[in-house]
Amino acid sequence: MSLVLYRKYRPQSFSEIIGQEHVVQTLSNAISNETVSHAYLFSGPKGTGKTTIARLLAKAVNCENRKQGEFEPCNECSSCDEIVRGRAMDLIEIDAASHRGIDDIRELREGIKFSPTKSKYKVFILDEAHQLSKDAANALLKTLEEPPSHAIFVLATTEIHKMISTIISRCQRFDFKKSTLPEIIKRLSILCKKENIKIGKPAMELIALNSSGAMRDAEGLLNQVAILFQGSKNEIQSNDIKDLLGLVEIEMVSKFTGFMTDKKTFEAINYLNEITDKGLDLEEFSKTLINYLRKGLILKIMGEGNPISSSDYLSGLTKEEIVMLKKQVSTFKEADLRRVLNTFLEAQNKIRYASIPQLPLELAVVEVVEFLNA
Repeated sequence: MSLVLYRKYRPQSFSEIIGQEHVVQTLSNAISNETVSHAYLFSGPKGTGKTTIARLLAKAVNCENRKQGEFEPCNECSSCDEIVRGRAMDLIEIDAASHRGIDDIRELREGIKFSPTKSKYKVFILDEAHQLSKDAANALLKTLEEPPSHAIFVLATTEIHKMISTIISRCQRFDFKKSTLPEIIKRLSILCKKENIKIGKPAMELIALNSSGAMRDAEGLLNQVAILFQGSKNEIQSNDIKDLLGLVEIEMVSKFTGFMTDKKTFEAINYLNEITDKGLDLEEFSKTLINYLRKGLILKIMGEGNPISSSDYLSGLTKEEIVMLKKQVSTFKEADLRRVLNTFLEAQNKIRYASIPQLPLELAVVEVVEFLNA
């Protein structure tokens, strides 16, 4: 069974990490200068490399061939090899979602007392650390206050606000950010070259745009595409990606928005029912519509004198689509546009539970046109 791309090509050195430069630079300096902390806290959205960098840290501090002043693991010694293969006795990974009780932490505390089996450090990676129970978190706190010199903790969380402040204060904290569009495209290009995947740049951009800033999700989508078009000699195009992911064309939401700005209630509702009859996913449609209107609000806020076409906020739109959007939002006041967005956000939340799925969107159309006419 072949590995999925994000596992097959998981970065094995700090130089392979794309993005998160602030984290990589600080950790690299700490490893080079032998000033590694006993506890780290990695917080940030899913799929941004928290566990990957935690494993790289474990590999670097225990690398048998790393010389003084260096920070990269050699990826050749037995310690590096065991970590890559997932067989390292001194790298303990714990999923706090399923090991969240005080008994689990007590067991961990007992294990910490023993020296590493063969490495310099025992490295404990605690994933989704915010899911620890209150008693377990307090028990862990005691360990973080007085850790043995051979132990390094890396706590990873997607919800930093749920972590108790006393644990945060005892860790060196790094905030991971979502990957930018250029960073994701750069990483996807590397993987496509390695796997000999023929894909057009617009198609690659579409994958990046739909990954929500998570590098792992982008790699997962690319993997999905690669499997579907395996053996094909043709270059993968953006239309292929749209069909696969069930994405909604910008042209559709632009047309729908146009009906509302022209105050054509019936035409907007009729169009909505037409695309519903064709089997369009209304949740995906409302998601695309809200994103489109959000870009419109940003255009409104930016005003006339800004280089709108080059803005990251408007990525995914062609120059023609930006011109059309600008024309459509010109009919709204900024406050009205905020109200339109809130109206469709509420409608989106109701679609899943509505007996008639398109009804929340139809009611939103009526409401929007009504206050435009007011």
